[in-house]
Amino acid sequence: MASLYLVGSLDGVTEGGHVTLDGAEGRHAVSVARVRLGETLRIGDGDGTVVSGPVVSTERDALVLEVATLEVVPAPSPTLTLVQALAKGGRDEMAVQASTEIGVDRIVPWAAARSVSRWEGAKVEKGRARWASIAHEASKQAVRPRVPVVAQPVTTAQLAASVGTGRVVLVLDPVADVRLSAWDAPADVDDITLVVGPEGGIDGSEFDRLVAAGAVRVRLGDTVLRTSTAGPAALAILQTRLGRW
Repeated sequence: MASLYLVGSLDGVTEGGHVTLDGAEGRHAVSVARVRLGETLRIGDGDGTVVSGPVVSTERDALVLEVATLEVVPAPSPTLTLVQALAKGGRDEMAVQASTEIGVDRIVPWAAARSVSRWEGAKVEKGRARWASIAHEASKQAVRPRVPVVAQPVTTAQLAASVGTGRVVLVLDPVADVRLSAWDAPADVDDITLVVGPEGGIDGSEFDRLVAAGAVRVRLGDTVLRTSTAGPAALAILQTRLGRW
C-alpha cells in the first residue's frame, strides 16, 4: 500500500490537478523517505479526503503530486470514542497510539480520581497537543483517511453529563457481569464511548456516578489488563462486533 502523508486541506482539489506537499511532511518525504519522481503517494487531509497519484516534481523540502484518484471516505457510524484516564509512565500515550491504529474516532483525556498523572495550568494544552501529535503520526502509520480528534480533558462529572440519547458509554470493569464480546450495540446508537481507568482502577464513586447516568459496566475477560492495553483491546472487539474487521 502507498504511503500516506497529511496536509491541512484538500479543498478544491480535483482529479487531474496537482497537490503540493511541503513543510515538515514534504521535508520528510523528500529528505528522509527519499521519495522520487514517478513514485505513487497517497495524501490525505485527515478528514476523510484522500488523493493518490505519481510524484511529478521534487524540490529540497517539497514535492508535487498529480492527482490520479480522489476518494472521500465518510465518517463511520457509530463512531468510537476512547475516554482514557491520565496515567504515568507514558502508558496513556501508548493507549492513544494503539487505539488510533485500531480505528478510534475520538479520544478524550480523563482526569480520574486515581490518576497519578495530572494536567494543570499550561500542562493541559501541552498534554492534549502531545496526544494529538501521537494520533497524527499513528494515523499515517495505519494509512487512515481520518485522524482522531483529541478533545479537551474532562472530569468525571462532565463525563457523566455526556451520557445521553444516541451515545452509549461502556465502562471497562474487570469484575463486570457483562462481557464486551457478548454486548450488542443498539440499532440507533451514534457513538460508542469506552471509558478506561488509570493504573489504580476506577474509584467506586466514579462507577456509581457513571452507572447512575446510564453507563454500562463491561469486562474483557478473566484477566486484568494495563491501562495502556485495555482500551485498544476493547476497540478491537468492537471493530469485530460492528463488522468492520
